[in-house]
Amino acid sequence: MRIGVFDSGIGGLTVLKEIIEKYPNNEYIYYGDTLNLPYGEKTKQELLIISNKIIDFLAKEKVDIIVIACGTISANVYELLKDNKYEIPIYDIITPTINYIIKNNITNVGIIATTMTIRSNVFSKNLDSKNVNNYSVDCPMFVNIIENKLNNDIKEKYVKDYLSYFNDKNIQALVLGCTHYPLLISNIKNYLGENVEYIDMGKAIANILNITNVSKYKLNLYFSKITDNLLINIETIINKYDYNIENKIL
Repeated sequence: MRIGVFDSGIGGLTVLKEIIEKYPNNEYIYYGDTLNLPYGEKTKQELLIISNKIIDFLAKEKVDIIVIACGTISANVYELLKDNKYEIPIYDIITPTINYIIKNNITNVGIIATTMTIRSNVFSKNLDSKNVNNYSVDCPMFVNIIENKLNNDIKEKYVKDYLSYFNDKNIQALVLGCTHYPLLISNIKNYLGENVEYIDMGKAIANILNITNVSKYKLNLYFSKITDNLLINIETIINKYDYNIENKIL
C-alpha cells in the first residue's frame, strides 16, 4: 500500500514512526508543512485551504489512505475533509484517542494541545458525553520550542508554566494532543511523574489502522521548508529508517 501522512512539521513523524513500526512493508509519503507552521494559530478557513492542497498533492502521489498526523487539523476540519473528491479514506488521530480513553475506563484525564484544538472543544464534547472528567490546557509555545530546538531550560520553564494547572486535578492520564508533544515527553514526565499514563495519539491511530503489508518499504519525506534544525530533528525521530527527502512547496 501507499500511505500518505501529513502535519505542519516534524510532529507527524512521531505518528509515522508508530505506523511504520506496526506496518513496515509499505510505501510511505510524508508531507510536513514547515513553511506554514504553527497550525495552532491559524483560522479554520486557513487550515481547510492548507489541508486541501496537501490532500491534492498526496492524491497525485497515488496514496491508498491518508492519515492526518496533526491534532489541530483533526480537531477543526477533519469532518470537512473525510468525504473528499478522490474518495481516499482519510483518518484523523483524535477519534481513536478518544475511543482509547473510553475503552480503557479512564475517568479523569488531562489534555494538552494547541490553542485551536482546545478551542474546538472536540475532546471536551466527546468526553463529557461519556462522563469522563477532563481538563484542557493549550500550550502555544511547545511547537516552536520543538521545531527550533530550544534549550532544556526553556523547555522546563514552559512545561511548568502550562502543566501546573494539573497539580490539583489528580489526573490518571494525559493526552499529548499535538503530535509534536511526544518530543517533550521526558520534560513532561519529569514534571508530572510516572504515575500518570501518557497517551500518544500516534500509537492510538497505529493500533486501529487495517493495513496489509504487501509491498516493499519506501519512505519519501517532503517539507515546504528545510532547515538545519529540521534535518537534526528528522534524524532524532526516525534515524533507524532509510528515507529520501525533498523540498516541496504547494
